[in-house]
Amino acid sequence: MNYRQWEREFFGRKLTIENGRVAKQANGAVVIRYADSVLLATVDGNEEAMMDTDFLPLTVEYVEKFYAAGKIPGGFLKRESRPSDNAVLSARIIDRPIRPLFPDGMRNEVQVILTVLSADPDNPPDIWGILGASMALNLSKIPFEGIVAGVRVGYIDEKYVIFPSVEELDRSELDIVVAGTKDAVTMVEGEAKEVSEKVMVGALEAAHEAIKSLVAFQEQIIKEFEIEKWVIEIPQAPEGFVEAFERLIDRKRIADLMLTHGKKAKDAALKTYRNELIELFYEKNIDRWTEEEIDSNVRYLKDFYHDVEKEVMRQRVVEEDIRMDGRKHDEIRPIAIELDLLPRAHGSALFTRGETQSLGIVTLGATMDEQIVDTMFEEGSKSFMLHYNFPPFSTGEVKRLRGPGRREIGHGHLAERSLKNIVPEDKDFPYTVRVVSEVLESNGSSSMATVCSGSLALMAAGVPLKKHVAGVAMGMIKETSKTVVLTDILGNEDHMGDMDFKVTGTRDGITAFQMDVKVSGVSGEIMTQALDQARVARLKIIDLMYEAIPEARDKVSDYAPIIKTIDLPYEKIGEIIGPGGKVIKKLSSEYDSTIFIDDEKSQAKIVGNDRAKLDRLEKVIEAIISEAKPGQVFEGKITREEAYGFFVELAPGKTGLLHVSKMGENSKEFLKSHKVGDIIKTEVSGVDQMGKISLKLEGVEVSEEKRENRKPYPRSDNRNRGERNRK
Repeated sequence: MNYRQWEREFFGRKLTIENGRVAKQANGAVVIRYADSVLLATVDGNEEAMMDTDFLPLTVEYVEKFYAAGKIPGGFLKRESRPSDNAVLSARIIDRPIRPLFPDGMRNEVQVILTVLSADPDNPPDIWGILGASMALNLSKIPFEGIVAGVRVGYIDEKYVIFPSVEELDRSELDIVVAGTKDAVTMVEGEAKEVSEKVMVGALEAAHEAIKSLVAFQEQIIKEFEIEKWVIEIPQAPEGFVEAFERLIDRKRIADLMLTHGKKAKDAALKTYRNELIELFYEKNIDRWTEEEIDSNVRYLKDFYHDVEKEVMRQRVVEEDIRMDGRKHDEIRPIAIELDLLPRAHGSALFTRGETQSLGIVTLGATMDEQIVDTMFEEGSKSFMLHYNFPPFSTGEVKRLRGPGRREIGHGHLAERSLKNIVPEDKDFPYTVRVVSEVLESNGSSSMATVCSGSLALMAAGVPLKKHVAGVAMGMIKETSKTVVLTDILGNEDHMGDMDFKVTGTRDGITAFQMDVKVSGVSGEIMTQALDQARVARLKIIDLMYEAIPEARDKVSDYAPIIKTIDLPYEKIGEIIGPGGKVIKKLSSEYDSTIFIDDEKSQAKIVGNDRAKLDRLEKVIEAIISEAKPGQVFEGKITREEAYGFFVELAPGKTGLLHVSKMGENSKEFLKSHKVGDIIKTEVSGVDQMGKISLKLEGVEVSEEKRENRKPYPRSDNRNRGERNRK
C-alpha cells in the first residue's frame, strides 16, 4: 500500500493530509484532518469528452453524515436523505473557485465528492473542502490548471482572525470565506455587521496571506508525485472555416445592435444578424465545403460569433465608456418602487431596476412557525428566513417547475445574510418573519433586487428595521490597456465580464459580500475602487428606498397575528400550565388564542387574532403570576352565587369573595343584575393569613365599621350547605 501522510501546523492547529489508504479506486482521493474534523475528498471523471454539450459538466457534492457529529438523523427513516441547505451552500463554495481552473474547452464529465467523516463544531470541515478538492484533482489524471485553498476570516477587537472558533464568531464583526490561488483572491462569500470598505479590503488581504501558505504546502506535496494527465481533445473546426466566417462579420453593426432597447429585443436582433451571416457563409463557401460539412461544424460559427460579441462589448466599454444598454460604467439603471401590491399579505414591495424585478412578500407568524434546524452541529429553530424563487418566465423561457435549485438556495442565502443582522431580535419583535422574493423579471442582479424588495417589504409590514439595506452587483472588464469596474451589471455583462461582485449594506456599512473572479487576479487597488464605487451606488439606491418608506410602520397588518410577550417568574410557570396542562388548555380555548411557554427565557407568548380577547388573557396571566395585594384591580368571572355575595375567579386557581357589604349602596340591584359567568371588575380589599382574598367593587368605599361588623364568610360552600340542611 503506497500510503503517504503530511503534517503541518496552521492557525494554531494541526493539518494532516493523507493519500493512498482509502478510496484507492477513485481517480484522486485525499483525507483532510484539521483538529477533530475529517473530510474525504474524491474525484472521478470520464476520459472521453461529451461532444453534445457546450459547458464543462462538473458536479460538486458535499455530503454531510450525521455520525460525523455523533448524532442520529431525525425523521422516520433515520438516515440522511436530500442535501441540507448547508450542504448545498458548502458545495457551491467549493465549486466556484475550482471551476475556472479546468482547461478552456474541456467537456469531460468530472465529479468531486466531499464526504464529512468527522465534524468538530469548533473547526467545521466545510471550508477545508476547497483544499481537499484541489489536492484530489491535482493528484488525479484529470487535467486541472491550478492550486487553490480557502479560509474563513473573522474580525474581532480590530484584529483579523483566520479560522475563528464558534465562540469567536459570535463576537466577530465579520464572517467571510475567501478562496484563491497564490496569485490572487478568486472567490469571497460572507456577511458582516456594517463594516467599512477598508475593513473588508483588509480582510481579503489577510485571507490571501493565509491562502498562500496553504497553497505552498500543497505545492510541496504535489512535487512528490509524477501524475500523467489525460490528453484532452478539444474539437477544432476545419482549417480556414472560422477565418472565412470572420471576414463576413461587421463589428460596427454588432456594436449598434447591442444598443437595441430591451433584453429580448437585443438578443433577437443579435441572433437574427448571426443567422444572416451563417446563411451568407453557406452561399459563399458551398463550393469549398459541402452543406453537410457546414451543418456538422456550424456550432463553431456560433461560438465564434459569440466571441466577437464579447470582444466588441469589452472594447466599447474600455475605449468609449459605453455599455450594452448605453450607460456609462458607474451608472445605475432606472429604479421604481411600489408598496402594498398584495392586499392580504402582511407586507409587500415591488422593486424594479431596469429589466430586473423582485416582488418581496413578508409573512408574520408565531413561535410555531419557526423553521426547525436539525444539522450536524445545530438543533433548534430560527425565526427569520428568506426564500428566493426564480421562475422560468422571469427570463422568458420554458422550463419544468421543480423545487429550488442550488442557485436559488445560494441567492436566497446571500439575501438572508444581508438582512438578518438588521432584523430586530425576538425580545423587540416577537414574530417569526418569512420573506419571499418572487423574481418576476431578470436581467442581472436579481439577488440584489431581492435584498432591496425584502428591506422595503419588511418596513411595510411593520417590522421595526432601524435601517434600509440595499445591494448592487458590480462587474469588471480587465484588458491589458485598462481595467474598468462596472456598476449594476446586466446579465450579459456578468457572462462576458471578468468579475461578479455583489455588495449589500446600509448607509453605515457592508452587511454581506459575494465575489467570483474569472481572471488571474484582482489587485488591492482595483478591489478598493470596486468597493468605493459600490458604496456610492448603494447610497443612491438607499436614498430612493427611504423616499418610498422612510421608517417601519408603527403597527403590523390587520391580517397578521397579534403576539404579546409576558415575562414570568420561573416558579409561576407551573401555575400557568396547570396539572396535565389543564390551565393552559382552558385559557387557550376560552380566549381563542395559543400560549407558548419558553422555559429558558421564562416568558409566555400569547398569539391570537382578537385584540380584545388577548388583552383580557394578558390580564388573566398577570393575575396568575402576581400575588394579590390590597388595591389591585382584577377583571374576573363570577363562578358561584350565594345570598351573601359572589365568588369571583380572578385567575385559574385564584378566587376571591365579593361580599354583599362591599357592593356599594346598590348591592341588591347589583346582585339581581349579575349571574354566574359574568365578567366584573373588582379590587382586592384584603388578604387574610390563610391567603383568602376578599374583594370589593372597584371604586366602592367600605367603612371600618362595616369591616368590623361583617360576618366572616364560610370556609367552604359544602360546609354551609350542610349547616343549612341541619337547621
